[in-house]
Amino acid sequence: MDPLHDPDDEALLDPRQARDLAGLVETARLASAVVRYGLRTEVGAATVVLNQDNPLPAANHACALWGTLAEVAGTLLQLEQVFAEAGRSEAVVFASPTTVAEIEGIADDAGWRAVEELVALLHRTRQDVRGWARPAEDRDLPGIVDLIADDAGLSDEGERRLLRNLGHRIDEPRSVLRVVDDQDADRIAGFAQGFVERGVGLVEQVVVRPGRRRRGIGGELVADVVDELRERGALLVAAHSEEGGTAERFAEACGFEVVYGVTAYARRIDDLL
Repeated sequence: MDPLHDPDDEALLDPRQARDLAGLVETARLASAVVRYGLRTEVGAATVVLNQDNPLPAANHACALWGTLAEVAGTLLQLEQVFAEAGRSEAVVFASPTTVAEIEGIADDAGWRAVEELVALLHRTRQDVRGWARPAEDRDLPGIVDLIADDAGLSDEGERRLLRNLGHRIDEPRSVLRVVDDQDADRIAGFAQGFVERGVGLVEQVVVRPGRRRRGIGGELVADVVDELRERGALLVAAHSEEGGTAERFAEACGFEVVYGVTAYARRIDDLL
């Protein structure tokens, strides 16, 4: 039997192991989110990261809500104010095994809603690389932003902030940015980024141009990023994806397997005004 797995559910770690692993992964995610001018802080029973230069939810969220039920409920109220003061339109909590099991009921009572079911995955099986991917350069950044903006639905201001953030990341020794060129046009066909912190590697984002999907580009980007993270000292490599469907199947095809679940909760700041 694999000691990393719960004997009652071969798809998931046991609760203690899941919480330990989630703590390591969240620490790395928080370190990535603060690049370069972000802020990590404690709010009540939660850890919070906010980064004005990065418009994506992964850089502006709370996690690890651990305490009594009253402490967690009070923290959700505090988070609403913190995200409002930061100019965010929405407060976001990613609830993994580092968050109390009763979070669903507490969040519902506080007016938060579950908006996305995710899974955390751990890389188990190395995939061969074919040499298609290369390190991103400064000249690639506008094309990367266009690719991400189309996928994430960013505003013009969001695109400008993301361009600044990617400019910081390309000079950050813990970050890995890879692109695959489009052989049929003068543009980027796909992009992936990773991050490594204290032996924990993350595959954070993989985007492939719609017309270039199902050609192995995404898998090549992931394999290249994973190899580079290992070269930079990652002892384990993790990723997140939507639960079920295409994203999870893609991750599994890239050598990842599910280890625990994560629920994203959100509170629209507009609802409070």
